[in-house]
Amino acid sequence: MDTDALWHLFSSVNLPLLLAAGALLLSLICLGLISGARNRSQDQSASLREKCDTLWRELDDIRVAQFNRPGDAVNAGAASLCEEGRYRTEMEAYSQIWPQVWQLYERLGLFLRAVEAGEAAGELRLESRNAALEARGLLNRNRPFCSESVDELVTRLIDAEIKAHLAACQYLDLLKDASSASSSHDRRVLQDKCHSLHEGEARELMNQLASSIRQRAIRGN
Repeated sequence: MDTDALWHLFSSVNLPLLLAAGALLLSLICLGLISGARNRSQDQSASLREKCDTLWRELDDIRVAQFNRPGDAVNAGAASLCEEGRYRTEMEAYSQIWPQVWQLYERLGLFLRAVEAGEAAGELRLESRNAALEARGLLNRNRPFCSESVDELVTRLIDAEIKAHLAACQYLDLLKDASSASSSHDRRVLQDKCHSLHEGEARELMNQLASSIRQRAIRGN
């Protein structure tokens, strides 16, 4: 088939219809990619939630075992009364900090997913911000009773989540300037930053924090 015949074949087809079909196909591919990423994120969050629930049950078991001890008498070689009081205080601090840190991680995850999906995120934006402020306040009030390792992990975790929140807010602001050629690149950079901070750094810090609290609880018990 020569060039003129081929051009005549394509000219006989409605060009706008072809463009619309191509755009629809591209949209379906994008939706598939977004759906796959969301499913992976939900699976990872479910796994982390299971680890958190396990840690919470272990802390409850330890506290119940302590409550059932007959008085304050200790056997030879056991920790002194002062050490036991310090241990209970430390565990009490973790029992306040951990649920709030988990709430921050969960709220911010919902906010970031709503932003990525183009859904209304005003309420989630405020909830995740308040969760970060509350987590910071709880850490400051309980910092004297936390181990240095837990203190450092919680601080780094909160900082990472705040940075992810700020990046998502900047992303929303850039959406208002979608006509700018540079905005498209900037949005991609901010989107990658949110994923790196929340799904990468923050998730790893959550796992480390859970492990550190568990070790502190078992060692003290």
